[in-house]
Amino acid sequence: MDTIAGFFSFITTPVSWVIVQFHSLYGAIFGPDTGWAWGLSIVSLVILIRICLIPLFVKQIKATRAMQTLQPEMKKIQERYKSDKQRQSEEMMKLYKETGTNPLSSCLPILAQSPFFFALYHVLNSIASNDTIGVINNRLLESAQKAHIFGAPLASKFTDSSSKVEALGSSLTDVRVVTALMIVLMSLSQFYTQRQLMTKNVDTTVKTPFMQQQKMLMYVFPVMFAVFGINFPVGVLVYWLTTNVWTMGQQMYVIRQNPTPGSKAQAAFLERLHKHVTHAQKTRNRRETNVVKAIVAKGRDRNEYERKFINGLNKAGLAAQADGTIVVSDTATITEDGTPATGGAPKRQQPKRQSKAKRQSAPTTAAGRTDEDAKTSLTKSEDGEDQTEGKDTEPKDALKKDTENKGKSGASGGQPGQGTRSKAKSGQRKGQQRPKHPSKK
Repeated sequence: MDTIAGFFSFITTPVSWVIVQFHSLYGAIFGPDTGWAWGLSIVSLVILIRICLIPLFVKQIKATRAMQTLQPEMKKIQERYKSDKQRQSEEMMKLYKETGTNPLSSCLPILAQSPFFFALYHVLNSIASNDTIGVINNRLLESAQKAHIFGAPLASKFTDSSSKVEALGSSLTDVRVVTALMIVLMSLSQFYTQRQLMTKNVDTTVKTPFMQQQKMLMYVFPVMFAVFGINFPVGVLVYWLTTNVWTMGQQMYVIRQNPTPGSKAQAAFLERLHKHVTHAQKTRNRRETNVVKAIVAKGRDRNEYERKFINGLNKAGLAAQADGTIVVSDTATITEDGTPATGGAPKRQQPKRQSKAKRQSAPTTAAGRTDEDAKTSLTKSEDGEDQTEGKDTEPKDALKKDTENKGKSGASGGQPGQGTRSKAKSGQRKGQQRPKHPSKK
C-alpha cells in the first residue's frame, strides 16, 4: 500500500494544501487542535473532489445505460464467434465504435478519485509517523496528532498496537470501537447504494450478464471495504465514509429524477409526473418537457409504464404533443400504440332503455292493428261494399286448402316453390300466388 501511495505522491502537496486551507477556516470556529476542525477539513476535501467529478459521474451514468442497452447485441456476438476470440474482440470494438460507447467510462469516477484517496492516505500515514509532508509543517503536524474523532486519533488504525495508540493520546478500545463502527457504516452504505441501483434503476424486462455482474459486485464491494478498512487510518475512513454517503445521496437523486427506462424508478417517476400534469395541465420545467417529448417520440416502442402514462393523460382529457407540451383536448392526439389519432365518426350511442310497461304494450298494440287491418281487407268487396255475411268463411277455406296443398308438395320431396316457378306463365309473378278473393271469381 505504501508503494502505491508513493506512486501518487505527486498529488500529496495539492491535497495537503487544500486540507490546511479548510483547517484554518474550521480551526477559527472549533479550535485548531480539535477533531472537528481536522475532520471537517477532510469532509470538505471529499465534497470539493466530488463536485469536480460530477461531469464524470454524468458520463458514467450514460455509459452504464448504453452498456445495458448493448448487452443483447454483445451476447449475440459472443455466441456467434465463441470459437474465434479474435473475431469476437473485433466485433465488440466495432459495436462500441458504431454506438459511441466506452466500457471504461463507467469506471472514470473511481479512477479519477483514486489519486486523491492514496494521496490522503499518504498524508495521514506521515502524520502518524511524525513526518512532515507537503505544506504540513511541524506545527500543523503536532496539531493533527492531537486531533481526536470520537476519542480516536486521526492517524490511528484498527491494527495499531496499544503502545502506538497511547503515544497518540488514546486507548486501544476507543480506536477499535470507532474504526469498527466506521467500517460497518462504510460497508452498509456501499451495499445500499449498489442495491438500490439493482432493485430500482434496472430494466427488469431485459435479463443480461451485466445485471449478474452488478449483483455480484453488490456483495463483493462491502466485503472488500471490511477487509481493507482495518488497515486504513481514521482520517481515511472518514474520507471513504463521506464519499460513500455522497455517492448514495447522488445515486438516490439520479434514480428519482432521471431513472432508467423500464425500471421501477421510472414507474414511480411517471406516476408523480402524471399527478402534477393532470393537476396543473402542463409540465413544470424543461426537463419534464423533454421527458414527455422522448416518450411521444418512441411511438410503438414504449414500455409498459410509458404506455400507462400516455393512457392516463388521455383519460384525463389531456394530450401529449410531439414537442413535449401538454394540451387540453377532448380526444387524445396520441394513441396507445404511438400513432396519432384521426378524427372519425362519433361512437354509436346505445338506445334508451324502455320501461317494462312499454315493452309489454308495444307488441300487443301492433298485433291488434295487424288483425284489424286484415279483417278490414277481407270484409271489403271490390266496389267497396262490406261482405260480412256468409262470405267470410270462403276465403278462410281457400287459404286452408292452399296450405294443405303446399304441405303435400313439401312432403313429396320436391323443393319448395319449384312447381310454382315452373308453371308460371308469362306476365305472371313468379312464386306462390295469393288466392283470389271469392268476389273476384
